[in-house]
Amino acid sequence: MIKRCIAQPVKNAMLFCRSNSVASLPELSEVTHENTKALSTNPLDHPDYFQVHNLFTVKDLFESRVHYGHKEGSLNENMKPYIFGSRQGHLIFDLDITANHLRAALNFAAHIAYRGGIICFFNRNALNAHLVERIAQECGEYAHTRFWKGGIFTNANHQFGAVTRLPDLCIFLNTQNNILSQHTAVRDSAKMLIPTIGIVDSNCSPNLITYPVPGNDDTPIAIELYCKLFKAAIARGKEARMKFLQENN
Repeated sequence: MIKRCIAQPVKNAMLFCRSNSVASLPELSEVTHENTKALSTNPLDHPDYFQVHNLFTVKDLFESRVHYGHKEGSLNENMKPYIFGSRQGHLIFDLDITANHLRAALNFAAHIAYRGGIICFFNRNALNAHLVERIAQECGEYAHTRFWKGGIFTNANHQFGAVTRLPDLCIFLNTQNNILSQHTAVRDSAKMLIPTIGIVDSNCSPNLITYPVPGNDDTPIAIELYCKLFKAAIARGKEARMKFLQENN
């Protein structure tokens, strides 16, 4: 029988496992829908079933410094379409584009939660590690903020000695181990066809990310905003799932 936990912690890796109890879910008001009749159909038939578009504004992104990129010389060629310009040698993201990508990512995360999927948060910046771990626990999901050992996804059954269920979604709050190398789990997720959401800074590559979100991946206030938004989206998905199950029991 396939277990509902990814696996137990291994050397140099730490996983925060979720609780399936209702008490572990964040307290949010009931999801409100503008068109009850339209939303009573299949959630996949609606462009924004969980109303994630109202979770933030472009002003919120600006005030959280999401628009700050790295220096001009470090620009990854694949990130050019997301750049608005530069100021004093530092690149500036186009927040209108970022907002569209972020809403698509939040919508996808809510759908995964609605269908009971496993979600794992990733972060390699020690400054934000505890925040990411705390948010994952509050969501009732998982977090990994330590060194990622290659093969955890691609050779999971051998690594853990049992049939292991992999995540249904990986959310990367930053996509690099350091300034030169990409997070190994990004590559492993792509190999195993696990959908990914990634905050992609100007010096990163978005190529292997399913839902890239161009924006600042370093500043704590920006990471705090991302965590807050994903927490709210996941909570809306779980709340809608619980309501659906109660109505159909």
